[in-house]
Formats: sequence, C-alpha cells, structure tokens
Amino acid sequence: MGTSLLHLGAIVAGVVGSVALMGWLARLVFGSARLPQRLRRREPVAPAGRPLERVAADLRRLGRQLASVPAGAPMARRRGLQAAYDDVLTEAARLLEVPHALDTVPAGRPRDVERLRLQAALADAGLAVPD
Repeated sequence: MGTSLLHLGAIVAGVVGSVALMGWLARLVFGSARLPQRLRRREPVAPAGRPLERVAADLRRLGRQLASVPAGAPMARRRGLQAAYDDVLTEAARLLEVPHALDTVPAGRPRDVERLRLQAALADAGLAVPD
C-alpha cells in the first residue's frame, strides 16, 4: 500500500512538473517568459560620448587652426578657437579619466599653465596631443 502511494505521488508530480515546464517553454517561445539573467543575451552597451579617435582628430585639427591664426585676425576668432580647443581637451581628459581643472581656472596665465599640464598628462596617458 505504501509503495503504491509513492508511485501515485511520483506520477502526479511528474504530470504537474511536465505541464509547468511546457507552459514555461510555450511562454518562452511566444515571448512572454524571461530567461534568467545569466542566460540572456547581453545587449551591447553604447558608449557615453564620442569615440576617442574622433576627439583626438578634433584636437589635432583645432591645434593646427589655433597655431595658424594670422597676426591680424580678430581676437574673437582666436578666443573662440581657444575655447573650442579647451572643450575638446577636457573631453579627452574625461574619456581617459585624467584629472584636470581647466574649466575652473580663470583665463590668462594660470589657464595656460593648466592647459600645458593637461596636455602633458594626456600625452602620458597615451594620447598624441599637439603643442
């Protein structure tokens, strides 16, 4: 009598388990079930900003433009190019996780010194920065 109850319990458990498994498989096939986290296909993570290659290309381009400003050009052009160069320089520092204070230093000689320090730090981090 005891073994027949064990057999009956095993049969009932098998039927209930197989029905539950078939229901989960049907939901998985038709899209309403979720796989466990470790079995899911990982979506690629989008980068937070621009690629470092584009930032480096902009640094080179702006460095060339800044170096070739003619002597009689308006000061607004030079300051605009310098501000754009500083923005791209801080973007490169953020991408390479190089600490800087370029955006907090006032204009003038202290900012020029911080710009040179940041250029050297970025060069130490492996980015070819124009002079």
